[in-house]
Amino acid sequence: MNLRRIQVVVFGPVRDIVGTSEITLELKEPFTGAAALETLAGLYPALAAWKGSVRLAVNRAYAPFDQTLQPGDEVSFLPPVSGG
Repeated sequence: MNLRRIQVVVFGPVRDIVGTSEITLELKEPFTGAAALETLAGLYPALAAWKGSVRLAVNRAYAPFDQTLQPGDEVSFLPPVSGG
């Protein structure tokens, strides 16, 4: 089985659910942002409520969820931001 280890950084309420600001995930193919979010939500079921509203960033730049993740990429899931 082909696995890829990625580092995930989370913020705000997502961090509160995970209990830490960084976590390492082992992904099975496909190695996409969507797969990373599904894997994380599998570990932390409370994230299901956030799946439709978080944004993906790869290496500190917004990215589509179908982007392929490479070894060494920093993946972030960003909750919605409000303010004035």
